[in-house]
Amino acid sequence: MKEIRLSTTPTPEAVSQLALGDIVYLDGLMYTAREGVYMRALEEKANIPIELPSESAANFHCSPAATIREDGSFAMGAVTATASFRFAKWLPEWMARSGAKLIVGKGGMSSKDYKDYFVPNGAVYLSTVGYGTGALLGRGVERVEAVHWNRELGLAQAMWVIRCNRMGPFIVASDLDGTCLFERENAKIADNLARVYRGTRPATLKRFGETDDRTDEVIG
Repeated sequence: MKEIRLSTTPTPEAVSQLALGDIVYLDGLMYTAREGVYMRALEEKANIPIELPSESAANFHCSPAATIREDGSFAMGAVTATASFRFAKWLPEWMARSGAKLIVGKGGMSSKDYKDYFVPNGAVYLSTVGYGTGALLGRGVERVEAVHWNRELGLAQAMWVIRCNRMGPFIVASDLDGTCLFERENAKIADNLARVYRGTRPATLKRFGETDDRTDEVIG
């Protein structure tokens, strides 16, 4: 496991050197894009308001704790990641159109999503580390550069463009081969479940969802 300072406009060589489990801190411009942005840009065919990927190749699935003051300036504290699996269906077209190489969020996706969507676009997934890290990540926000589509989408769904200075930590959860860190580690846990539960009483409350198949407790 390495600790890496990575530009939000990374070179192909920099992306190729990321390994599962590496800890990444980001420098440069990063933009937030969730379902509102994807629907507006891809389904409604609106022009993307910043130059991608030349300005940024890092898409953060995030709902920032932020406001726009009366004088037009911005206040941003915590930046809380959103579960990325919710947006998987838009990602192939978005990455092809935007040139995004770093998709950042919470929880990740399946290895099938990584192989089908990320690998053809040379992209990787960076996951937040643990819960309750919004304030920690907020320390890496140097300033808010702009907010786009806030009138159309609202502050939570708008595209926020933020200047990052060592924002993180994020963990590399997929690589250029589409290997999924979470699935790999869950497989190791699953191999030991039978040993852990050996000798325990059999399930008696099956009508309430209790099961003797201990693999049902592993989230993929």
